Amino acid sequence: MSRLGLGTMTWGRDTDEHEAADQLKTFLDAGGTLIDTADVYGDGDAEYIIGRMVEGIRADVVIATKAVSVPFGPRRFDASRRHLLNALEASLKRLGTDYIDLWQLHAYDAATPLEETLAALDAAVASGKARYVGVCNYTGWQLARAATWQAADFGRSPIASAQMEYSLLQRGVEREVLPAAVDLGIGLLPWSPLGRGVLTGKYRGSMPADSRAASAMFAPFVEPYLDRGSEGIVDAVMTASDGLGVAPLEVALSWVRDRPGVTAPIVGARTVAQLRGSLNTEALTLPREIREALDDVSEPEIGYPEHTWQPARPRLVPQQGQ
Repeated sequence: MSRLGLGTMTWGRDTDEHEAADQLKTFLDAGGTLIDTADVYGDGDAEYIIGRMVEGIRADVVIATKAVSVPFGPRRFDASRRHLLNALEASLKRLGTDYIDLWQLHAYDAATPLEETLAALDAAVASGKARYVGVCNYTGWQLARAATWQAADFGRSPIASAQMEYSLLQRGVEREVLPAAVDLGIGLLPWSPLGRGVLTGKYRGSMPADSRAASAMFAPFVEPYLDRGSEGIVDAVMTASDGLGVAPLEVALSWVRDRPGVTAPIVGARTVAQLRGSLNTEALTLPREIREALDDVSEPEIGYPEHTWQPARPRLVPQQGQ
């Protein structure tokens, strides 16, 4: 799996098939393999677009999709066995493939017994229609409960990943989710690693007309990170980018990519140029002093009892011949 994943939330809605094809080619040419989507992105069109574009190169990509979210109807989330297995079949058909590399639960469904939900994951893996399974947006106790239940029986499919929002502006996962994931051997896939676009610095002093925050649909999504507390963190990122001679997004993305427990941040882009900016991060490793300064300026409040857990420093792996 590549160290960055390609997000497709806007595909089939704000990103047309031509632009999506250009993004995927750029991503693959840069060595990317992980493509993240969901059955509700573009009301299914994102999966359909991906399916058309990976025809002939299916074995070269890692497709991660999701089920549980329900865009219409009386329930917002449905993790029942019936809904999940029906959703899986629909995803496979749209993607034009026989299997999903990583099938994820998009959210926790309190109305369905967790054992029923997890049994549906087991059925998907046993049938060969899903290779690995994961969860998204689970709390610490929800993740620990699901992973422990699966680990209790060798015949069950282990939880391989947890996809969570994680960035310099949102470090809430460090209270419980990240410690649980590290302890249980679960890889973290951060979504919105650029703080919903705020960490790029584009909102400093102005509101770009073509930005998410300027649109009625996405303004509520961005506004929480336009407060005074976020300004200091964005300023620190800008200072680091000026000192290193790189773009602010490269600093922010490099920071979260190299956090303990992180497998691959998921990056989305409106244009190929934006995507190339994210892919440039692969050549950047933040100096220790800058990384620690960003740690300090963005440090979340973590009290009892979570404060007893400290993330391990990344282990340096000697290169061949050293």
